[in-house]
Amino acid sequence: MLDKTRNLLEVENIETCYGLSQVLFGLSLSVAPGQMVTLMGRNGMGKTTTVRSIMGLTSARSGAIRFEGNDVRSLPSYRIGQMGIGLVPEGRQIFPNLTVRENLVATAIERDKPGWTLERIFALLPRLSERAGSMGNQLSGGEQQMLAIGRALMTNPKLLILDEATEGLAPLIRAEIWRCLEGLKQEGLAILVIDKNVDVLTRIADRHFIIERGRVVWSGASQELAAAPDIQHRYLGI
Repeated sequence: MLDKTRNLLEVENIETCYGLSQVLFGLSLSVAPGQMVTLMGRNGMGKTTTVRSIMGLTSARSGAIRFEGNDVRSLPSYRIGQMGIGLVPEGRQIFPNLTVRENLVATAIERDKPGWTLERIFALLPRLSERAGSMGNQLSGGEQQMLAIGRALMTNPKLLILDEATEGLAPLIRAEIWRCLEGLKQEGLAILVIDKNVDVLTRIADRHFIIERGRVVWSGASQELAAAPDIQHRYLGI
């Protein structure tokens, strides 16, 4: 049974640098079990660095990152993935010389409870079933993004993170991905989404964090953000 009184992911006051260049300044956010949360902001404000810090790909020099109450800030990225965080990275990063089926099988992690299988992925994302024998580099951009989502789900995550979930995709593909994520949320999967589509995200997500120059400058529920066009304009350029 999910304990919704405790956050699944807690990021507290992290500071992250690339060499001498500091990108994050005391950034904090949280995701509760079964919750869909967004991290929004203009380009270059530190969203991807936040994801990289959570996943251990770029080490935060201070602050705390906890998953299910466990400190993960000093852990290597593969251990963080094994603990139950699935990542759909910016740029997809699928294996181009493996088939769709092989891409999915390559990342599969079994856990105690019944989880994601090829059949379940193909039911969720029928386009992948149609292209199961195609090589990764033969897929369209939208199909590659679906494959990246399917590959992350095959790790049977407790939290799914999507960095630039629908950037550069055609409207029909974006709609299919939003439908997929909404279905996953309804099944109880916790999701952290980095994207700019405010209209859709204020409809399907629970809570939002807006980042500006490496700091969270606003956070609140969907109803609050939808009713604050001044916030959207000031920090998101909408």
